[in-house]
Amino acid sequence: MKKLFIFVLLIGFYSQQISASPAIQFWQTTNGAKVYFVENHDLPILDISIEFGAGSSTDTPDKLGRASLTQHLLTLGAKGLSEDQITNALADVGAQLGGNFGRDRAGLSLRTLSNERERKQALNIYSRVIQQPEFPPDILAREQARVTAGLKEASTKPSYIAGRTLMNMLYGDHPYGFNGSGEIDTVNALQKEDLIHFYNAYYTVENAVIAIIGDVQRLEAAAIAESLTAHLPLKGEKSLVPPVQIPEVKIERIAHPATQSHIQLAYPGLRRNDPDYFPLLVGNYILGGGGFVSRLVEEIRQKRGLAYSVHSFFAPYKEQGPFQIGLQTKKEQSEQALTITQQVLKNFVAEGPTEDELTAAKQNIIGGFPLRLDSNKKILGYLSMIGFYDLPLTYVDDYLAAVETVTTAQIKQAFKHRIRPEGMVTVIVGAVED
Repeated sequence: MKKLFIFVLLIGFYSQQISASPAIQFWQTTNGAKVYFVENHDLPILDISIEFGAGSSTDTPDKLGRASLTQHLLTLGAKGLSEDQITNALADVGAQLGGNFGRDRAGLSLRTLSNERERKQALNIYSRVIQQPEFPPDILAREQARVTAGLKEASTKPSYIAGRTLMNMLYGDHPYGFNGSGEIDTVNALQKEDLIHFYNAYYTVENAVIAIIGDVQRLEAAAIAESLTAHLPLKGEKSLVPPVQIPEVKIERIAHPATQSHIQLAYPGLRRNDPDYFPLLVGNYILGGGGFVSRLVEEIRQKRGLAYSVHSFFAPYKEQGPFQIGLQTKKEQSEQALTITQQVLKNFVAEGPTEDELTAAKQNIIGGFPLRLDSNKKILGYLSMIGFYDLPLTYVDDYLAAVETVTTAQIKQAFKHRIRPEGMVTVIVGAVED
């Protein structure tokens, strides 16, 4: 009864906190780009991002790495400005460029002071980078060499081998199985024209989502959004990701001189707007997403000392992203650790969580949620996600209520419906050799 009382107090407190969450304004630019804006005058700072449906899933098998290189080279030469001129002009006003690249989306962000001089100069550079990239051939050649060197080095590391093998097993020829950085031969074969064609096809107004938060008013934000899209291509190609197929069950054991075995398991998980999102989110916290309080950690680390850490997670995308479990252990313990991991998952799917586990998980998720909104940069990330995946403007406000209403029965039903423990694909890098 005492636990329940404390939980109700937490719910009330944090509901009040989130009920005062940022008021999101939405509109479209005159040429149709989506804009999400939060006005915040607490600090003289402005944060902006613009993202496109231009992630690694838009690559093709013969041009793997094209999407990543296009996004990266945006900041390395634009409208007569060299890489150094861009860097120095931003540093002069204390502004910072950032980037985001994933399977579904790609884009750039800007943080600048909101004062007129600093903001004007930073936005001028940002606008050129977004709308008038040049993809200099010498810079492209340099970055191709850097990427291929990185791929060669990574290909010897057990964590990279495990991740690449797992995604190939899970997705096969599906675009989510592509290596975002590309492959050595495809990266080296890319030409400037490939990047220009990709930019014109996917960095378009109809693919753009603009997020703005900070020390400007609505009219100023609208003017900024117009300036960032006025010279973008209007239409190109839509990022249409095909449905994910259930993979063939398989365990891949790969020899490696590393002292530890890297074990990863995966199964097609959930979409970003999936109706089972919150039952799976809360359930996974109990299974392996809650750190030292999760079942996997309890069984594998605390009781048996087989691994320092073990975790599970869902990575939601437009289509089914992976549900994944990962751990490292001594080679001689790898088969035992895998067997116990499989059994913990099987028991959880069959039985679901206990009421005590559910209450504790809700307390931790709800208690930690305000930390996800404690900076403009974090809120900017939510604005971009809401816009890109067409989530409701009330998503942040709805989050806690959705977590609060999850039941043990819903978690059990969702995991039984979505996850087949016997259907997981599995890879062990550093397996025990016969």
